Parts: sequence; C-alpha cells; structure tokens
Amino acid sequence: MHATSRPPADPARALSAMDHLIAAHVIGQQELARRLGVNVTDLTCFAFVLEAGADLLTAGDLAARAHVTTGAVTGILNRLERAGYVTRRPDPDDRRRVRVAAVPEAVTRVEAVYAGHYARLTELFAGYTADELAVLTDWFTRATALAHEYLEKLNGNDSAEPC
Repeated sequence: MHATSRPPADPARALSAMDHLIAAHVIGQQELARRLGVNVTDLTCFAFVLEAGADLLTAGDLAARAHVTTGAVTGILNRLERAGYVTRRPDPDDRRRVRVAAVPEAVTRVEAVYAGHYARLTELFAGYTADELAVLTDWFTRATALAHEYLEKLNGNDSAEPC
C-alpha cells in the first residue's frame, strides 16, 4: 500500500476537521437512535454493553463508562430492557449486583443499522499505510483519554469555572 498525497495541515485545520466529524457523528447517532427507538444515551450505553461482550458489565461499570450516576444508569437499563435490548442477570460473585447482557436479536438489529457505515469506514482505512493507521489509532486513543478527562471535569465542576 502506498501513501496517498494529502493536503498540508496544521493543528487548527485538524481541529476543524475533527469538529466536523464529531458534529456529523452526533447527528448520525441521533438519527440511528431514533430509528432504533431509543435515545442517544441509551444507544451509547448499549454500545458499551456490546463492546464488553461476554465480560458482562455491572450497572456501576456502565455508569462509569457513560459518565452518569448509578441512579441514571438504572433508568437507562430500565428503558433498554423494556425496548428489548438488554437483560439483567444476577452476578454470580455478588448477589447484590446484576450484570447486563445484550439480547442477541437486538445485537443483530443494531449491527444491521451500522453495517454499511462500518464497511465504508473499513474501506477508508484501507487507503492508509500501516504506519498511518498506527498514528490514527494513537491519536484516537489519546484524544479519547482527553475527552474522558474533560467529561470528568464537566461532571465535577461548577459551571462558572472553565473546563
């Protein structure tokens, strides 16, 4: 695979491109959530459940990943369970806790909705060299860590203070 010639960029241009990607993603998530009959927060939490796979999350795990309270996650799980996306199972190690499992039919529905987009993204990534993909992966990983730090500051900060 050969590197493709790309236009010159600087941090400001990269930030602008990132802002456009995030905006498109947010709008897309809202539409996909609407089509699936859930809200965006619930869809995001369902994605965390899917990502965990067989290592079922507890409600507390899900609350931490979604940066919401355990009370809020109870409402999220109630809605996802009513909509047929998840089931709660007793934790074999601690009977006070429950684990959250994805309903297989819901997984199939969600994967079908995302399949075309992920196929196009996979095709897009195929146009990059292994070294370029390593840089992209590093950037996404580090930017995600910064986003989580920002969320922690937002959640614990007086709204009058800058984050």
